[in-house]
Amino acid sequence: MHTKFRTLLILLFCWVLALPVMAQADTTRKVEMADGLRANGKIYVVVMVLVTILAGVLFYMVRLDRKIGKLEKELK
Repeated sequence: MHTKFRTLLILLFCWVLALPVMAQADTTRKVEMADGLRANGKIYVVVMVLVTILAGVLFYMVRLDRKIGKLEKELK
């Protein structure tokens, strides 16, 4: 169970690290909403909300994995 979780965690981090590279690949298209948010400084609020949500999901997954591990040990 732990190896599956570690693999999922590594894939998640690789995906998060690859996002800026994928975002820079298509620079020909302009997104007006993003330009407006960036100009007002609100893009950082959006990024922090997304990071907070992802951190919460990651924390929940780690906690759930530990609980399941304890239950598996009890059943053995």
